[in-house]
Amino acid sequence: MQDPSYKVDLFGTHKGHRQMLKRMLEEQKFFHNGNLYFDRCFERQALGELDIIIAWKENAGHSGQEGIAVGYALLSWQPKYALFKKIDIPEIQDLNVVSLHRRQGIGRAIIECCERRASKKGYTEIGIGVGLDASFGAAQRLYVSMGFIPDGSGISYDRKLVASGEFRPVDENLCLMMSKLI
Repeated sequence: MQDPSYKVDLFGTHKGHRQMLKRMLEEQKFFHNGNLYFDRCFERQALGELDIIIAWKENAGHSGQEGIAVGYALLSWQPKYALFKKIDIPEIQDLNVVSLHRRQGIGRAIIECCERRASKKGYTEIGIGVGLDASFGAAQRLYVSMGFIPDGSGISYDRKLVASGEFRPVDENLCLMMSKLI
């Protein structure tokens, strides 16, 4: 990231993270069940099942605020996807960057933070899934540019493999699963 006012770290290492993340979720509506979803994510982080990685911009000009959240990802230590579970690799999930802050290296920085965390825990490989429609084009290019390659299992829907001839909606749950050595 070129702008030093952008920061990326483990959720909870900064006292304002929860408020920043809640504000971003309310404003961006990333998930239709955002509060319930993230309450469960907070619980899972407390249990050590995943890490929430947050990107924020310090001193963003909002009165009374220390900064604004501009993106996040989940680093799941217990992925639902069968192949990643079988070969014991963590999975980066739900990587999102607020549209006004895209194309500034934030997604890359979030992935690099996940890779560092996985490496520190002794992992040598990491996985990620990417949607297949055009709205995921930038993510598809980013992941390939960072060395991720398809895992060779075809496509999945909600982390379950799709067999030849099966019909699935083309939405955010239809993914190509990828991995890379770290």
